[in-house]
Amino acid sequence: MASNTAGSQVVHRNGNELTVDYEFNDRGRGPKTHTVMHLDARGVPESVEITGNDYLKQPIEEHFDTTNGVASWKNTSESGHGNAGAYYPTMYGPPEEVGVLAKALLAAGGSLPVLPSGTVAIRKTGEADLHGTHVTAYELSGLGLQPFEIWLDDHQNFFASVSAWSSTIREGFEADAKQLIEQEEARGHARTAELAKKYTHTPAGNRIVVTNARIFDPRTMKLSEPTTIVVEGNRIASVGTPTERNAAELIDAQGKVVLPGLWDMHQHFSEIDGLLDIASGVTSARDLGNDSDTVMDLKQKFESGAAIGPRISLAGLVDGRGPYKGPTNILADNEEEAKKAIDFFAGRHYEGLKIYSSIKPELVPFMAKYAHSKGMRVSGHIPAFMTASQAVDAGYDEIQHVNMLLLNFMPDVKDTRTPARFTEVAKRAADLDLNSPEVQAFFAKLKAHNTVSDPTLVAFEGMFTARNGSVSPSYAMVADRFPAQLRRGLLTGGLPVPDGMDERYRASFQKMLDMVKALRDHGIRIVAGTDDFAGFALDRELELYVKAGIPAPEVLSIATLRPAQILKREQNLGTIEAGKLADFIIVNGDPTQNISDIRHVATVVKDGKIFNPKELWTELGIAPE
Repeated sequence: MASNTAGSQVVHRNGNELTVDYEFNDRGRGPKTHTVMHLDARGVPESVEITGNDYLKQPIEEHFDTTNGVASWKNTSESGHGNAGAYYPTMYGPPEEVGVLAKALLAAGGSLPVLPSGTVAIRKTGEADLHGTHVTAYELSGLGLQPFEIWLDDHQNFFASVSAWSSTIREGFEADAKQLIEQEEARGHARTAELAKKYTHTPAGNRIVVTNARIFDPRTMKLSEPTTIVVEGNRIASVGTPTERNAAELIDAQGKVVLPGLWDMHQHFSEIDGLLDIASGVTSARDLGNDSDTVMDLKQKFESGAAIGPRISLAGLVDGRGPYKGPTNILADNEEEAKKAIDFFAGRHYEGLKIYSSIKPELVPFMAKYAHSKGMRVSGHIPAFMTASQAVDAGYDEIQHVNMLLLNFMPDVKDTRTPARFTEVAKRAADLDLNSPEVQAFFAKLKAHNTVSDPTLVAFEGMFTARNGSVSPSYAMVADRFPAQLRRGLLTGGLPVPDGMDERYRASFQKMLDMVKALRDHGIRIVAGTDDFAGFALDRELELYVKAGIPAPEVLSIATLRPAQILKREQNLGTIEAGKLADFIIVNGDPTQNISDIRHVATVVKDGKIFNPKELWTELGIAPE
């Protein structure tokens, strides 16, 4: 992960039997599984047994078998049966499984049916020579929202699966992952450019006229009477002024609600996230930690139109060394290293610094002061052995994740680098009295320091309330639109729940909702971020704010104007006004009355270009509404 060794996959082969032991450590999270797989003459698994724990340390078991022409499977999250001979993609299998699938696909001529439904296909995309070892890249399609690549050796055995975020690669070739990533990225960029050309609609005459638009004003939180918006180039030329409609793309909004483009203030971008965001009406977003070269390239492509995606604001993630180091190579254990890290990001025109969990508390005041001197906002997790109150005193402008606020009142939970930052909050937050003097004093401090909260409620809803075998409540409204293999992944549950603690975990999530409402009531600014499934997660985040008790019009303001204000973009973004950039969405329904109508985006305009969400959903294999 981030080019640092994080785990291992050990494979033993004995005839048609494969035994795979797989594990990795991601900040105290990560799976540990033991898989035994028997292959038939075609190389297709006829039985699979998996035991161990999943990424969030839930104990798991998975069983697949074929008997008398019937395939049956049962795992911790689901069960089913189908026709024998189809390939069963496991729920909890190791990376080696994709190599097995690729080899079987090649033997089958390029495609196979998969269980419970669908077809997966393979095609060769590239090759490389690494110190005398020849490897071939293959693209697999049909298992997710977009194709993905793996690498096989000349015996068609699994060699690598790589990305800028994390890679699994044969031992001894770790340093070669970068070469393979560069090849894959080049092919990915070509595909992205094709999609941008296909689905970005330049209006006639480079001009758009939207009639009968009921415009939402995030300042007054009111809707206008039906009116006209005129766009020339990438800017709004006029609002409400009758105009000549010749040589323009005419859009009749038919009385629909038109909002400024939405913001997601907490993402970690990949190219597919750009498509998901635009289809969901997210035209601006903040990346809070990524491989710098990767995200800067994406930012340039999104801004130039070479790829479909939102405008991106960048914050650079810095962490300290240690067993729970975050997913970054930018590390600082002293002032000299911290200064170098901040200079690196400032030199690349990053707007923010994100401090992570393993930074030494005594470094935080220096880092905040130095970042501020470079014109950067300071935000982050609360480092281990530090409290949120202390981080505010040290110079934080913003705190990511609502659990970090709740941990302020659990001073005995000191090492928050570990999963205790989730599990202890799940066990104990329900008991916190938000009206206590201690909590009220904390609210007063946040208000006095103008500290912003990025609560990412949707991420914790999944952790605290999702249960094995049921679709996560965060995506229950949209799961039926997803491809079968993606939909299966929504059944895996959240954190392990100790016996007798189910209702307490749910009550602790309710306390998170109550905390967000209390922040708002005390005048502390909230921004809508997700740290989850791009596009769809923001819809749910906004629904959760309403569920917490914040009126829907105010929630829409939180997701449009407020980020523009905080990131100093208000001159160009956040409202629909003459002179501002042409970023807005047309929505079926009225989200000022029913926030869930924000899911029904009919048209997206970003930078004066038009996007049809139905086209993008179809391209991704997601059923349009």
